[in-house]
Amino acid sequence: MTTDSGAGLEPEGSGSEGDVTGELPAGWVRATLGELGVEVQPGFASGKHNRDGEGILHLRPMNITRKGVLDTRDARYVVGESDRRVELGDVLFNNTNSPALVGKTAWVDSAEPLAFSNHMTRLRGPEGLDGKFLAAQLHHMWATGYFRSILNHHVNQASVSRKALLDTVIVVPPFAEQHRIVAKLEDQLEHVEAGEAAVEAASARQQPLMDSILDRCILGLRHETSKKSLEDIQTRSSRKINYRSLRALPAGWTWSVAQDVCSSIVCGSTPQASLMYAGAGDIPLLKVYNISKRGFIDFTVRPTFVDHETHERILKRSRVLPGDVLTNIVGPPLGKTAVVPADHSEWNINQAIVAFRAGSGILPEWLRFVLQSPYVIGLLTKTARATAGQFNIALSTCRELPIPVPPMSVQNSLCEELENAAEQLAGLYASIRSLNDEALELRKALLNAAFTGALVPQDPDDEPASVLLDRIGAQRANGAKSARRRRTPSTMTPAAPRTSGRLVPSGTQEALPL
Repeated sequence: MTTDSGAGLEPEGSGSEGDVTGELPAGWVRATLGELGVEVQPGFASGKHNRDGEGILHLRPMNITRKGVLDTRDARYVVGESDRRVELGDVLFNNTNSPALVGKTAWVDSAEPLAFSNHMTRLRGPEGLDGKFLAAQLHHMWATGYFRSILNHHVNQASVSRKALLDTVIVVPPFAEQHRIVAKLEDQLEHVEAGEAAVEAASARQQPLMDSILDRCILGLRHETSKKSLEDIQTRSSRKINYRSLRALPAGWTWSVAQDVCSSIVCGSTPQASLMYAGAGDIPLLKVYNISKRGFIDFTVRPTFVDHETHERILKRSRVLPGDVLTNIVGPPLGKTAVVPADHSEWNINQAIVAFRAGSGILPEWLRFVLQSPYVIGLLTKTARATAGQFNIALSTCRELPIPVPPMSVQNSLCEELENAAEQLAGLYASIRSLNDEALELRKALLNAAFTGALVPQDPDDEPASVLLDRIGAQRANGAKSARRRRTPSTMTPAAPRTSGRLVPSGTQEALPL
């Protein structure tokens, strides 16, 4: 079995039972969930959810995070449709989802019983099998790709059958050692998660920092402003943009309208889908996903279409040249902007992109930074048509967009400053990615050690796990069910929303785990 923790990432490629057949430490056994007498119970479907807290909280697949904990802030409730519940100490397994997510598993730590959907399976182990240990191991098996190897595929989703789940092989240490492993894992992962939280906080500050630098430079906020910068543009009129609400700029700067400082502003067009190909046509076509948030164009994904006489008019209108500034007018997010480089002489853009061709009084790089700035994006957003959660900016609005224009020497120096800031933040981004990778590797090492006997020392005085199997076998031979751990009495009171393995008060705004 490969060793990925699944810390907010997709699981690795398919694993198999053969991955867990290595030599075991003394006192450990290998057994299927069925051989261990694990009780398997799916939940129930409901088409009558409510968010008002009426009834009992109904857990769904999205309530198990990729870190293997319950998160009920996106809480849905149902009223008396079934008495199937999960309780404190149960294990909850996601049996149906997209192929990449089937198998996510969490230990239930809710003080109150919760309902659960038919896409979830409740697991209750016998005495001698620690629920936290079982949940951690199954979630680790999800992260390392085991459940991909036993999926049943359906339309747009996949599932693990009851039989396949019961046939799943796990490793079982002595019961006392299971407790030691869980305690050690929790202690070590607490340190890892503290580091991850610090890295995540640093990552979250990146974009606001760059946004602040952009606005400070684009609007000249470090210099004394002059109302004279507003004189020309406030004589203009626009149906959608209120020019009188613009901020004053420094002396020597002026607000201009985009169509006055650009030699052309055009929107792309998309030919018939039947004429488009992924890399096998005469004419390359850029889409929004080709424009990086970091200000460059990704030419590795190259959809193309066949040059056809009937599309010659479209091609002429949507063709872009080196130096053209491209920005998306369909979002969110808005502000994906880049300059066409000199080594790509002739491309076309689709209808979700506008190309600005800078005139003689403005640098293409300055125009790119202007179109990326939160202040200017805010002006565009106010004019957007919203359809099904998607912004659409009209080409006419782009032509009327106000552009701050400083003297050319100032544009040059500010572009250099912004490029340096972007490079420094790119370096910070690379460092954050490296730290995330290190945290992931540490998780992988910890979990691999936990389920191979290397995390904590073995104690020869521990009762071997084989005794548990013998006891379960004897109980089955006598027609008795495996002994279950004692549970707290059930109530019908819904649990408070919770996340990251602990209960939190209703309304608490915590960052979603990865």
